[in-house]
Amino acid sequence: MEIGIDSFAGGMQHQQAGQAENARAMEELLARIKFADEKGLHVFGIGEHYRKEFLDAAPAVILAAAATQTKQIKLSSAVTVLSAADPVRAFQQYATLDLISKGRAEMVVGRGSFIDSFPLFGLDLKDYDALFVEKLDLLLQIRAQETVSWKGKFRPALEEQGIYPRPLQPVLPVWLGVGGTPASFRRAGELGLPLMVAVIGGETHRFRPLIDLYREAGKAAGHSPETLKVGLHSLGYVAENKKEAVENYYPGYAEMFTKIGRERGWGPVTWPGFLSQTGEKGAIVVGDPEEVAAKIKRHSDALGGISRFTFQMDNAGLSHAQLLEAIRLIGEEVIPRVNASFP
Repeated sequence: MEIGIDSFAGGMQHQQAGQAENARAMEELLARIKFADEKGLHVFGIGEHYRKEFLDAAPAVILAAAATQTKQIKLSSAVTVLSAADPVRAFQQYATLDLISKGRAEMVVGRGSFIDSFPLFGLDLKDYDALFVEKLDLLLQIRAQETVSWKGKFRPALEEQGIYPRPLQPVLPVWLGVGGTPASFRRAGELGLPLMVAVIGGETHRFRPLIDLYREAGKAAGHSPETLKVGLHSLGYVAENKKEAVENYYPGYAEMFTKIGRERGWGPVTWPGFLSQTGEKGAIVVGDPEEVAAKIKRHSDALGGISRFTFQMDNAGLSHAQLLEAIRLIGEEVIPRVNASFP
């Protein structure tokens, strides 16, 4: 199993933070990606948001900077908000990243969990699904062929247009990032795309019927089981012991999700609710290396097997030093334990 990290490139959170502090946050993020590469993590993903608290509005730029400092680790979006992007430019950016990284670029494309991009780019929320479906179709055509003829509703048509540069990899990996709608899982299966499932709350095993739907749709469309890979993106953090992990993680988690909850009409984060999420069946993966590795294995078994797991560790309560230590523990202790737990 591949194990890695997804980051939203959090900026400095205190009120006096300015651009100098954000520049330092970016420097520290690149240092963490470099350290993850050195410690043998398999993938590092950068999200895409258009909010003051995050610095990831241009993820391909961050990943290109990381490519010059790393050797082995795969570099991915997490996710590319394709509804708000021009598929031509998105492909060109990640093909360029693939050349810079010598074949380590990937894309996870989705609609994103926030809608800030819609007013920013003059998009209409009533086109939420139609925009994504059309742009995904164009992206996959560009990936498949160098010269493209295409016509859609939301973008000017292409007539025998060459799209350059081409990536180093024969086929640039494109995963479909999904939340919880059956249509999204079915779409990924029908297209034969690997699936990246974001589970940030509830109980992971409840996604099994949707994973089964994905695999059934892929099989019916004629795709081989080997191409129908499933990845899991979960909130998580690792420390030397469970007590330290919870004490480090909970304050920032509660702050962040209480704030998001106010925007979306959720109730505030509570301590009992957090404990249920970090329990045996809960989605959040927080603990010591042995406990975390065992929970990743349980999640994989519950979903019928996963091939990738990524920690979403961005949290206002975690320092750069704590995140570096978590990366060390993932590379030195979690990954060997997970690998040993499979035949």
